[in-house]
Amino acid sequence: MRDLWIAPAVARPVSLPSPAPAGTPRRPGRRWPVRLLVAVLLAQMAFAMVTTAVRQTPTIDEPVYVGAAAEYVHEHRLRHNPEHPPLGKLVIGVGVALADPHVDPGFAGDQGQLGRHLLYESGNDPWRLMLWARLPVIALTLSFGLVVFAFARELAGPLAGLAALALYCFSPDVIAHGSLATLDVPAAGSVLTSAWLVWRARRRPRLYVPLAGPALGAALATKMSTLPAVPVLMALAAVSVWKASAGGLRLVRAVVGAGVVALTAITVVWVAYLMVDPRLRWTPEQHVPVVHGLRGLLVRLLPFPEVYRDGMRVQFGLENRPWQGFLFGRLYDGSLWYYLPSALLVKTPLGMLALWVAGAAVVVGVRRLRPAAPYVLAAPLVLLAAAMQGARDFGTRYAVFLPLFLAVAAGCVLMVRRRWVSVGVALLVAFAAVSSARAYPYYLPYSNEAFGGPGRTREWLHDSNVDWGQDLGRLADRLRDRYPGERVWLVYKGSGVPSFYGIEASDPRRVPVQEVRGLLVVSDSAAAKASGRLAELIGGSRPVDDVGHSITVYRR
Repeated sequence: MRDLWIAPAVARPVSLPSPAPAGTPRRPGRRWPVRLLVAVLLAQMAFAMVTTAVRQTPTIDEPVYVGAAAEYVHEHRLRHNPEHPPLGKLVIGVGVALADPHVDPGFAGDQGQLGRHLLYESGNDPWRLMLWARLPVIALTLSFGLVVFAFARELAGPLAGLAALALYCFSPDVIAHGSLATLDVPAAGSVLTSAWLVWRARRRPRLYVPLAGPALGAALATKMSTLPAVPVLMALAAVSVWKASAGGLRLVRAVVGAGVVALTAITVVWVAYLMVDPRLRWTPEQHVPVVHGLRGLLVRLLPFPEVYRDGMRVQFGLENRPWQGFLFGRLYDGSLWYYLPSALLVKTPLGMLALWVAGAAVVVGVRRLRPAAPYVLAAPLVLLAAAMQGARDFGTRYAVFLPLFLAVAAGCVLMVRRRWVSVGVALLVAFAAVSSARAYPYYLPYSNEAFGGPGRTREWLHDSNVDWGQDLGRLADRLRDRYPGERVWLVYKGSGVPSFYGIEASDPRRVPVQEVRGLLVVSDSAAAKASGRLAELIGGSRPVDDVGHSITVYRR
């Protein structure tokens, strides 16, 4: 079978420069500075993510994933959270297993209640458990940095690799979501890894085509939103095999190469479910909507376990719900097609934005880089187009694949051999790095200087762009240190339990407005969507403090 699709002795060279002439041995003395800089960049990123993870309380989605991960590890059951496949939660489960929490196998609540029960009602330390759950995602995020570096280095040399890695390591979105026990960065990094391996298959298809499939499968087994990348990467695999082959069977080999990517990806998805439960027992614990039309046909045709298909039905059901969005200070019903590009404009460092645009232009415009353009740009463009059609305008995390792919493209700007270009790239990378470092440790509510920085992000965006429930612990410290003994009224949007952190507060929406006196504490995501009594309360109050750029303290 392998001899059908790969010509064993004939390979066409890729029309891109290599870091050194073919056959020239690299001197160890030339490599250690690059390796040292790679280590320094990844070390600072690790420091930023770990120290951020230590201070943040559970975000809205994390307890669901941690609860499901604990269920996978201890009960080997596919019971909760079918709308996301299990592989990312199995990664989180490594940390959960090392934390060795007490798990109640008889708990009968829904997936949200399961996470809260595990963290706050089972005798476990939520600080310790959440840190352990986040550490495997942090490690995976760091490993994707090596892929970014390797991809850009192969396209344009070691300096391009370092520039790309620097942009990746200082991306506020990557740091913010890579330090959480969530699925966005693991899925995006797996798609990038698959694209890189498919690119490498232009030289050694026998080795890299069979590896690209499992990387794509890891993405599919982590988040269903990566499905639009499947035809793109299959087509790129076919192109790579075609370029590497010769003779009359080139087309056959190309088709077989695409098939290998698809089959191995499908296999990884099945293996992920079988790792949880070899018997694939599945009884829905939540309503699974009926999906009709083309969507229903697509779901039925997917070659995945029934629980995966039910998860897709749940996702389609969520897409049909009436959501609200918040963009540039305007609350609206439904979704806006331009939401994600607008949010990215706010939440990406300005130097990074400039290099993204320049990198995409260089990859497409420079003749020697043009063969790589589909491998660097096609998958993120397709995924972005799909995400822009979604009904949930909740954050740039839905497009977190862009900082990965476009970092690679940005590094390729150094292929333009002009001194001023090198100086410009260095200055823009430094500008992005300083902008990101100034936000430490508040990466989740980051916005760039054009929009006022993290302290003003709440004016433009909401939800996981600003306030995802991550600062409940900081709020407890602030109230204890600055406002001891004062009456507190709290509107908190998140999955944490305020009383666990020592916050004694009442809900101001349950009493007449005139009875609310003292401190009114409101999550910025709740304030963005405030109406009725809450809007009246905020309008009649004076802001006096800010906690983590995600919670505002008012005085009444």
